[in-house]
Amino acid sequence: MKNIILKSIYSGILLSFISCSAQTDVIQKIKKDGSKPFSYAELSVKEGGKWEGNQYVGGNFKNVTELQIPAEHTDHSYYIRYEGIGLENNQVGYRLYLDWRNATDIFGKKVNTLVLPEVGQDGFESYHHDAPWGQDILKSGRTIGVGSYGRYDEQNDFVETFKTVKSTFVKVANDKTSSYAAIDYTGWKTWGDAVDLKSKLTIFNKDRFVKVDLSLNNAISGLCTGIVAIKDIPFKQVISKNKRWAYIATYGQQTLAKKEDNLGMAVFYPIESFDKYVQTKSTHVVVFKKNKNVSYYFLGAWSQEPNGIKTETEFYQDLDKKLETLDQNNQL
Repeated sequence: MKNIILKSIYSGILLSFISCSAQTDVIQKIKKDGSKPFSYAELSVKEGGKWEGNQYVGGNFKNVTELQIPAEHTDHSYYIRYEGIGLENNQVGYRLYLDWRNATDIFGKKVNTLVLPEVGQDGFESYHHDAPWGQDILKSGRTIGVGSYGRYDEQNDFVETFKTVKSTFVKVANDKTSSYAAIDYTGWKTWGDAVDLKSKLTIFNKDRFVKVDLSLNNAISGLCTGIVAIKDIPFKQVISKNKRWAYIATYGQQTLAKKEDNLGMAVFYPIESFDKYVQTKSTHVVVFKKNKNVSYYFLGAWSQEPNGIKTETEFYQDLDKKLETLDQNNQL
């Protein structure tokens, strides 16, 4: 028995070392290549501290490649660096909260080099403020942010997130031309129904978009995505020529940065999976048909991005080109 326990401990230590070493190698390679096109997925948690209720006290952040979310974890637990998984390439960064909110946020970048490994290392709230690399630019509030997923409650005109989940397991991986986060939600319960949901969010070493693949063990109605609705920001919905794909989008002064700052956000979705569009008080919602599987794309384009999209006209020209590509090839 003693040998079995020792072997188990050794295996755990070895796995942790391999995980950390692999992630360190990825970071070093990207930094060595400078501004060369890259993609990057990150998950960083504290070790060496302890749980006190729903907060993790003490410890230091360490990058890992997989994690079973502790039962104690919720928003502002100070356990996961910047509270979720990170996805980044030369142009943009995103984070998905790994708690009941399950919102996707945007990290606007002023540089085309890797920034996520340093984000949130100098204080829990530091990335909300302007820095040489950029900042957190989207106030998602109690919405799903941009491109995340939930379930639309038609009776209450509200998008339900992940307040009741039996367990959540996440892993991240970095390949040559893409990086992804895969999340398994077991026992996601919304007004009586409990389902298992698998999601995969993939960012590529080009452009700003993320591909989202959702898979359920049982089909449910109301599965949805969308964009946070900011007051007085115009909304647009466009269907492709062959009616295979469509997008919803917004553009305007809707960031946490300076007042004259502009941000464009969009979600591309396949018409065959589309049920209806709904605007709640806080969210532009794309509701999918009752099904077990759906895939779609989302993106954000910030006006302070180097050599990026600076005007509303440029933003919609870019979206229309992507929509045409999806109409012809069914993928970006």
